Amino acid sequence: MDASRFQKRLEDASFLLLDGALATELERQGHDLNHHLWSARVLLDQPDAIFAVHKAYAAAGADILTTATYQATYPGFSKLGLTGSQSAMLLERAVNLALRAAKPDSPAPLIAASLGSYGAFLADGSEYRGDYGIDTGLLKCFHRDRFDTLFHLPVDVLAFETLPCFAEAIAISELLTEEPTAFAWLSFSCRNGRELHDGTAIEECAKLLDGHPQVAAVGVNCVRPEDTRSLLERLRNHTSLPLVAYPNSGETYDLIKKRWEGTSGADQFVEWAGQWAEAGARIIGGCCRTTPGYIRALRKTLTPVPAAG
Repeated sequence: MDASRFQKRLEDASFLLLDGALATELERQGHDLNHHLWSARVLLDQPDAIFAVHKAYAAAGADILTTATYQATYPGFSKLGLTGSQSAMLLERAVNLALRAAKPDSPAPLIAASLGSYGAFLADGSEYRGDYGIDTGLLKCFHRDRFDTLFHLPVDVLAFETLPCFAEAIAISELLTEEPTAFAWLSFSCRNGRELHDGTAIEECAKLLDGHPQVAAVGVNCVRPEDTRSLLERLRNHTSLPLVAYPNSGETYDLIKKRWEGTSGADQFVEWAGQWAEAGARIIGGCCRTTPGYIRALRKTLTPVPAAG
């Protein structure tokens, strides 16, 4: 990876526009993701569907495209009987799909390599609980192989996403030091406007990561949009790192019924996003149930301006 392009783009603009949901967008288009690999399953047999979603987000004006690797892990692929080299090829395929979708534009969108939490790999909702029951050493071991593969591919930044517990933040911050040129943002999954799902105050994450030379940004994703401003303000009070925010659409997922409930809309999301920008967010986008239409609306309303200084 080469983080220089990401750093330069972030320095030159007031904010960067991230893309929106990948998995729920694939589901909206009729793909069945009821599988332990979730969106990564599509890498195996329908990669052009992923390319089409990336292309739609690029056309909507996204500055950053996120790879289809959130739930793509070596242990997950091995459950399908894939070898380590076959799994590595799928991770590379995911990066190449995003790169191919980005290249026609100038400046081409940046590529963020997604690394979902350990809970995402478990595929049992643990990313919304954080009750893993394992220590930081084992969490580092889980993340290391995929981290090492994606780090050596042509991406601009790594994105550790939907982290529900403080132990995982410690593990990742330590893992980054093993590759001194690695650059990553960490975004957390929270149960309200104050705490991670394991009950840790979001401020503790800011304190842990503040000053870490390899942390590109810190923030939240897959959270309620109405909780996001409070979370960002609490982070801002304890770190000078850039902030990242990409909440869900406004609907909530019922883990028992296994369906999304509530209402959402791009207009309301854009209104919320203005608050996140006011709270200091430098990278803004959407998570579950947001679409290219949401990103297009954000692009129209939140046009970047040159950064101060």
